[in-house]
Amino acid sequence: MSTLFRKKSLTKLLEDANSGSSGLKKTLGPLSLVALGIGAIIGAGLFVRTAAASAEAAGSAVTLSFIIAAIGCTFAGLCYAEFAAMIPISGSAYTYAYTTMGELVAWIIGWALVMEYALGAATVSIAWSEYLNNLLGGTIPYEWCHSPFEKLYLVAGENISKLPETIAKTAKEGLVYLNAHDFKALSTDIQSLVQIKSGIINAPALLVLLVISLVLIKGTEESAIFNGIIVFVKVAIVLVFIAIGWKFINPENHTPYMIPEGVKGHEGIFKYGWGGVLGGAAIVFFAFIGFDAVSTAAQEAKNPKRDMPIGILGSLVVCTVLYILFAHVLTGVANWKEFEAAGKEASVSYAINKYMVGYGWLGTSVTIAILAGFSSVILVMLMGQSRVFYSMAKDGLLPSVFSDLHPKFKTPYKSNMILFLFVGAFAAFVPGSVAGDLTSFGTLFAFVLVCAGIWIMRKTNPETERPFKTPLVPLVPILGIIVCLGMIVALDKFTLLSAFSWMAIGLIIYFSYSKNKSHLNKS
Repeated sequence: MSTLFRKKSLTKLLEDANSGSSGLKKTLGPLSLVALGIGAIIGAGLFVRTAAASAEAAGSAVTLSFIIAAIGCTFAGLCYAEFAAMIPISGSAYTYAYTTMGELVAWIIGWALVMEYALGAATVSIAWSEYLNNLLGGTIPYEWCHSPFEKLYLVAGENISKLPETIAKTAKEGLVYLNAHDFKALSTDIQSLVQIKSGIINAPALLVLLVISLVLIKGTEESAIFNGIIVFVKVAIVLVFIAIGWKFINPENHTPYMIPEGVKGHEGIFKYGWGGVLGGAAIVFFAFIGFDAVSTAAQEAKNPKRDMPIGILGSLVVCTVLYILFAHVLTGVANWKEFEAAGKEASVSYAINKYMVGYGWLGTSVTIAILAGFSSVILVMLMGQSRVFYSMAKDGLLPSVFSDLHPKFKTPYKSNMILFLFVGAFAAFVPGSVAGDLTSFGTLFAFVLVCAGIWIMRKTNPETERPFKTPLVPLVPILGIIVCLGMIVALDKFTLLSAFSWMAIGLIIYFSYSKNKSHLNKS
């Protein structure tokens, strides 16, 4: 049993970090790390989750929901910052767990991070494809931007009148789009009037993954420049929306600030008042996911002891401020009640087109910002996953191919290529809905172990130099653990079952391969 919890020597880790023996190029400064964090955090979550949380739970007080969610993330962020400055090694939560809780726990978290990074990148690339098609006016044929498991049911022309009245009311521009449930509910003779299109491959999703994988192979510095450009574009558009939208704020939309008790559809305890603010925090929490990916690049930072805390906490602060301002403007321009009908991704464009007369171009810009946001999220997720695999391979837990560096670019190019094949296959042939909240489970699980690790390290290695220290230990780690465990418990049963099934597969691989191949086992 003791071999399952054998730990990597902290002394050896620090020697490797200081010697630069990894071969990874140190090219990232504090601004690049902050940009990486912003690139991972600000995706579609800002544009989608804000309106969803406002309509479902918090009302105009969604700004307070963002503050509460940010506090929860800060608990974990402070713990990540101490680890990243103390142990500037690629691998993030995997490496920290290996040092504090042993090999089996490290393997479990490394395997869980696949759900956060790899499946997250695949899911985001599918959404990227959808938004690109929307920007192009739906000109990409359905077959070439959807999975083979997805079907489109549509009725056109005079056949619309033959549909049941409840369905016919959803007709738009001479067409009625049905979901699978509505189609199955139709009688056989009416089903014969429905045109069915099946997807073949999600080509745009595959294309964006290929381009970003090639950028990552080219080099970390080039990836950081590419990410920096994207971050500049999407942050600029967010700032433009805030600046222009501010003068369109109607104070009446912020009154009352919280959803009052007794509003129809908001009967639950987490649907109105302060309870609604907490319910909204649970919804918008996932818009913060991604800052932990900064820690995977610790070994490529020029001065990690100083720069890693700046990158992790700096990106959290910047994004929190932008989120609060954006939410304040959005719920001031349009009343939160309207977002119930306006739809998730359509909410921002709806507010612009209806209330910000003369600024229709801004709606298109928001779509561009979302595409830019998706692109940077994919880049940071794929970079994070390749660095985790790199560290696991260096420890012998994965085949050495994942740690092979390009002779010129000094990047784990084979790992990036394998990841493209895996993530690309998922994005091209599997519906995005399949991943569900698995990404969130992997993230929250990592947060829990990192918070626990800080507490353990303060007990087992109190003398170790800590360039950055998490304040109020053990209070901050305990609060981080409680908040994140609460989020995990709140996930739906299907997600939890899928996550535990994935973890079971990981344990089979560990006991059949990784345990015996581990370098600690050899020593």
